[in-house]
Amino acid sequence: MQQKLSKRARVLTGGTLAAALAIGGVGAWSASAAGPESAPAAAAPAKPADENTTERTRLTIDAATDAARAAMNAAAKENQRVSVAVVDRDGNTIVTLRGDGAGPQSYEAAEEKAFTAVSWNAPTSELTKRLDDAPTLKDIPGTLFLGGGAPVASEGAPIAGIGVAGAPSGDLDEKFAQAGVASLTK
Repeated sequence: MQQKLSKRARVLTGGTLAAALAIGGVGAWSASAAGPESAPAAAAPAKPADENTTERTRLTIDAATDAARAAMNAAAKENQRVSVAVVDRDGNTIVTLRGDGAGPQSYEAAEEKAFTAVSWNAPTSELTKRLDDAPTLKDIPGTLFLGGGAPVASEGAPIAGIGVAGAPSGDLDEKFAQAGVASLTK
């Protein structure tokens, strides 16, 4: 059932619509007509682009895949069934490989170890020692404080993380992650 608006409501609605259209039209006209010469005097001069932007060194997908394969190959040489993840500086997954026979938990654990390593720019085996002084670190979403994560750095700054999960110990997982890091420097 459709309800009729009162005369007052129709006038107010119509007036509001007309005002919005007029303001929008004038704003669009003034924006398109305004050139740099009509910029307000109080406006701050724009800084050159290099002062307002930053560049990041990132792994290519090919480099990330090669590093993941190197970690997977290191595990295969020791008959270990693992998953490997490589994440970028922001913790976004670039590539994940789940090895034949790797446990179902290993896929997510590898991503979390990689994220943890890049977040703190340290191997996850070292980070586990920090839990004694700051036990709530382990409560940060997406992190996993077990051996098996290794950061990838460029000029001292973290640019990626490699995580391995599925071997019987974190020490082995981390050894394989380090093989992935080492493959990037050859």
